Amino acid sequence: MREKVGFPEIGKISPEFFDRYIYRKLGARRDDVLVGPRHGVDVGIVKIGSGLVMAVTTDPIYIVPQYGWEKAAWFAWHILASDVTTSGFPPSHAVFDFNLPMGIKEEEFEIVWDVIHRESEKYGTAVVAGHTARYTGTDYPMVGGATFMAIGPEAEYLTPEMASPGDVIVITKGAAIEATGIFSHLFPSTIERELGEEILRRGQDLFYRMSTVDDALTAVKVGVREKGVTSLHDATECGVIGGIYEVAQASGTGVLIYRDEIPVDEAVKKICGLFGMDPLISISEGTLIITVRPNKKGELIARLEDSGILAREVGVILRKEEGFWLEGGGGREKLEHPRIDPFWSAIDRAMREKLS
Repeated sequence: MREKVGFPEIGKISPEFFDRYIYRKLGARRDDVLVGPRHGVDVGIVKIGSGLVMAVTTDPIYIVPQYGWEKAAWFAWHILASDVTTSGFPPSHAVFDFNLPMGIKEEEFEIVWDVIHRESEKYGTAVVAGHTARYTGTDYPMVGGATFMAIGPEAEYLTPEMASPGDVIVITKGAAIEATGIFSHLFPSTIERELGEEILRRGQDLFYRMSTVDDALTAVKVGVREKGVTSLHDATECGVIGGIYEVAQASGTGVLIYRDEIPVDEAVKKICGLFGMDPLISISEGTLIITVRPNKKGELIARLEDSGILAREVGVILRKEEGFWLEGGGGREKLEHPRIDPFWSAIDRAMREKLS
């Protein structure tokens, strides 16, 4: 019997687990599948004819009632749409499978669905199928799953596999956007007591930045592939450092990250510190990792900032043989993937301690 690689204690499976149990067992092989499941790649890509492809992604429907139903639904929609727009295309179609807790009320679901309809209509996304029911044994925040699709020209889709040596790495907004936004809404009393009202307000203000949909759709306006943006990746679990590492790993390159150039808001720094999280490796939905050809770097940053989206150059893609490096504080050290996001243990600890 082969040695087990093991489930993670909490959060996403490891690359080793994916490679051992999933990657080699993907059902039938089809010529129309251009990009299948890959670790660190947000979308699959399927040819649909006439020079077009469909990008596909799936994730849990993540509803947190403590945010308030409107905010909870907005966040759930944008988590899903953020992944599919890393293809460079706007979301076109969606399927929602709601496996709801018995305790949800009719008026609460109505708010959730009204927001999903509103955001779908805003971005041109048609809901084409689904399932909705209440079941015993289900609970928040994972109340089902959804699949998002996006359609565009085959010559223009993006994946993290397309980054190449010499590309500049740009990120939007900064580190630990999601970790800070979530903790500010789940534990406001603790944060206000320990850090003050102003830090709490700034942390909560990050909530509606927890989406990369507009970031991605703005970025690709400079051009794609050899004409501009070469890859897009959503910095979710393991944050900015983990996300950049995944881009390099997926594209078969090396990377140099300028740690001191990664924006860390003062509220992010203090709130993450309070709960024992390193912001550079903490979940950061809302932070888009972009690789771009050097001659388009200036235009990219200008377009993002003209749209009100903070953007900073934080590294460069290297040749594979040059390795993985983190530079900062006057020195350089070898870079490894963080593997475990501190967000999950921090939130579990705060829940067990009944913080509010």
